[in-house]
Amino acid sequence: MPPALPHVISDRPRSEIISARTIVAASADVHVDASIGARCAVWDLAQVREGATVGAECVIGRGAYIGPGVRVGARVKIQNHALVYEPAILEDGVFVGPAAVLTNDTHPRAVNADGTPKGVSDWLRVGVTVRRGASLGARCVCVAPVTIGRWAMVAAGAVVTADVRDHALVVGVPARQIGWVGTAGWRLDLVDDRRWVCPRTGETYVELGGTLSRETAASVRA
Repeated sequence: MPPALPHVISDRPRSEIISARTIVAASADVHVDASIGARCAVWDLAQVREGATVGAECVIGRGAYIGPGVRVGARVKIQNHALVYEPAILEDGVFVGPAAVLTNDTHPRAVNADGTPKGVSDWLRVGVTVRRGASLGARCVCVAPVTIGRWAMVAAGAVVTADVRDHALVVGVPARQIGWVGTAGWRLDLVDDRRWVCPRTGETYVELGGTLSRETAASVRA
């Protein structure tokens, strides 16, 4: 049984997930020093470690892992068996697909050079930062330290080894950019040499110097 948390229901049916309160499954392991926001759902066998903070209206799927001190914003969805290692930062509205991994060690070893087991002081943690609205596909791996830009999308199975631009669509091993995505998550269509449009919403974007931004009256005049 997880430790008592404010506004927590530990054994409620799935139909009651949408409520003014937070649900933590009986089999979830939420540390007493973790902070879980209002209207969250933490499902079976998920683990949220000490010092982690999770904002309001988040969903943490079955078997997901949130490391010590990890910071998760509001309305984040972390799917089943995703592994988010400290000191990762996930801003508001981030999607983490099933079995995605956010690493934290650039030189992983179980032992030191002299053969002794590595301890807490024997390695330096580095984190992955995922900016607002970005999506990480199923089974992708983000190799720290990297930053995934706002509203970017990482394809399923990709391995990210370098920073990803805002709105960029990246695929492959190692991940490379093949296009742009809008806030709705759809790949953008090219209109002319620097303007892109979302086929879902009709929103238009302007590309300047390798950076994409929503089109405004000022950008149209430019």
